[in-house]
Amino acid sequence: MDFSQIDVANLQAQGLAYGTRFIGGILVLIIGWWVISLINKTIKKIVTKNRIDPTLKPVITSTVSILLKVMLLLAFVSTLGVETTSFVAVLGAFGLAAGLAMQGSLGNLAGGFLILFFRPFNVGDYIKSQGHEGFVKEIQLFTTILETNDKQTIYLPNGAVSGGNIVNVSQAGIIRLHLAIGIGYGENIGKAREALLKVLQDNPLVLEDPAPSVAVVNLGDSSVDLDMRPWCKPGNAPAVTVQILEAGKIALDNAGIEIPFPQQVVHHINAQG
Repeated sequence: MDFSQIDVANLQAQGLAYGTRFIGGILVLIIGWWVISLINKTIKKIVTKNRIDPTLKPVITSTVSILLKVMLLLAFVSTLGVETTSFVAVLGAFGLAAGLAMQGSLGNLAGGFLILFFRPFNVGDYIKSQGHEGFVKEIQLFTTILETNDKQTIYLPNGAVSGGNIVNVSQAGIIRLHLAIGIGYGENIGKAREALLKVLQDNPLVLEDPAPSVAVVNLGDSSVDLDMRPWCKPGNAPAVTVQILEAGKIALDNAGIEIPFPQQVVHHINAQG
């Protein structure tokens, strides 16, 4: 190869042009990322101050952020001198291939849209789904985030949630608890019911309407099982449960009513002959 035939001036001009485009592209990325960050902060402030449904807030902010980042990527590619139409076609083909490879993720995305459209639950509701239960902390496009009573965070895929059974405990605004406690067969059921009913009525977290109740639900092997049924707000359910069970045990003790231990009667048969 004859290096004397190389147009050095032309190479320098092309190198300068490409270098300028590359530096311009980097500047576009830096400035664009900064602008996107400001826009995202502004949008978060707007959705926080305005009376926008809490369920839609994370969806709005995440969708706007994704769109802005895609626009920034196209601007960067255009600054480098690449035809954006060709780049969009390549990006679309890549997106199709990625979509086929991640059909489960697409199912979760579709499930997210179904949840947002049909609204079987909202942020703050207490739900049971996929063997888990807790308060809905956030509804994202791909996952629903629950927070349990002991502050554990559970991420549920929206495809499974939307396609499965959902129990919305909070939809009516109140729930009824079923708290079992047993008494001996020789004890007075009426006296026990009266003592336990007073415990329910004296608890400030138990609602007066609907009124609480106590009923016999089972005749066990060694006890008569009573079911304490207080109504309360979903958020108070954990506190009501522990308070009522403890106060119920104390009330029965004070009333002289025995809570029996499990017993087993063994009959001995003497073989003769």
